[in-house]
Amino acid sequence: MTMSAHPDSVREKTALPFPPGFVWGAATAAFQVEGATAADGRTDSIWDVFARRPGAVVGGDTGEPGADHYRRYAEDVDLMRQLGLGAYRFSMSWPRIRPDGGAPNPKGLAFYDRLVDRLLEAGVQPWATLYHWDLPQALEDKGGWTSRETAFRFAEYAETIVARIGDRVQNWSTLNEPWCAAMLGYAGGIHAPGRQEPEAAVAATHHLLLGHGLAMDVLRRHAPSAASGITLNLYPVSAADPSSTVDVEAARRIDGLQNRLFLDPVLNGAYPEDMVADLAHLGLEALIQEGDLETISAPIDWMGVNYYRGYQVAGTPRPGSEPAGPDWLGVPDVHFVPDEAAPLTDSGWEVQPSRLTECLLQVHRDYRPIPLYITENGASYPDALVAGDVADTDRIAFLDSHLRAAYEAIEAGVDLRGYFYWSLLDNFEWAEGYAKRFGLVHVDYETQRRTPKQSALWYSRAISLNGLS
Repeated sequence: MTMSAHPDSVREKTALPFPPGFVWGAATAAFQVEGATAADGRTDSIWDVFARRPGAVVGGDTGEPGADHYRRYAEDVDLMRQLGLGAYRFSMSWPRIRPDGGAPNPKGLAFYDRLVDRLLEAGVQPWATLYHWDLPQALEDKGGWTSRETAFRFAEYAETIVARIGDRVQNWSTLNEPWCAAMLGYAGGIHAPGRQEPEAAVAATHHLLLGHGLAMDVLRRHAPSAASGITLNLYPVSAADPSSTVDVEAARRIDGLQNRLFLDPVLNGAYPEDMVADLAHLGLEALIQEGDLETISAPIDWMGVNYYRGYQVAGTPRPGSEPAGPDWLGVPDVHFVPDEAAPLTDSGWEVQPSRLTECLLQVHRDYRPIPLYITENGASYPDALVAGDVADTDRIAFLDSHLRAAYEAIEAGVDLRGYFYWSLLDNFEWAEGYAKRFGLVHVDYETQRRTPKQSALWYSRAISLNGLS
């Protein structure tokens, strides 16, 4: 199945073959798909508790039922095999593996044994993420990521699971989107744990990155042959008016908070000087102890890039612009300016495939050479299941345009080695609950019936071609 506005003759002339060995995958996260939040010894994460807070999540939704992946993982792996996925990116549930941040839980560990073995039997490579935001609530009660001790508890949890499945999992990510965990969770208050404390967000940023470095040491010791890295959500930032000094300054500040605050310590071993100055009043320097930056900048084998859109910003209000919220530390005068020409997803996010190319090139040009993977890229649309089919032509167009943008980056010299669509399954989309559908596979939450959408079939064909027709 293909989707194109061009006649066959043009399509053949513009065929885009991706490099040999390019990894084609899809992604999920434990809290979003597993369900079974109280099964087999699992205890509360911060998201379980946050979701119970009135008004915190659209519709009052919680992690139940998710996509019931905990019980239906075998069916889901069969779907992956049928679609031809080469890899499955998933996260492990910290409160399932070490409930309350305490002793290891044999039943929780056994689930990931079963999942990994089933993936390998199906010819699908497991790509494991250690942390996708489900901190045990018991650790949040002790300070959460504002506490330096949490980084060391994270290393203990990492050691438990890597020692168990590291012999079979050859690709690992320590953290998924630490920006979201720190800024949305501790400053914006719109993600768990729902705090609005700027100093706490800065502390969480540093301790998350410290946890990454400590986990890299665990991975080197227990899975020395594996390729390991970190996954960041990177958003290219531009000034609304490049000739305006206030707009250029706004772009510097937003790019610093979103991108360089995480890229620089991981890849360069130091926080950006301008960000250290900008965040001085929130105590960043006081958090850094001797050896921290060496730990954080331990060599990684690859970096994951999660891309959804870019930002256009101004230093003063513009027509239709929105001021920066509390999750943007210390920049209340910055305004986000809409791209009026860009179509919108069901989440209200602008569709900007060309900025994916820009995002990848920014890392390629500004930092040392490192293999990159697009570890998340996707869109929600108001999918309708009609007569057993979901004709999500908008998602097909999204996939096609973003894969073409990825190809352009490769042509420009970026060492891009794979693409993971977000998400394999419709699932719990954090503060949006079950209101938004990102999946290649439609999930009926009442029956848990899975239905591959037309986009899944389109993606399957791209995988079989290792490129675009």
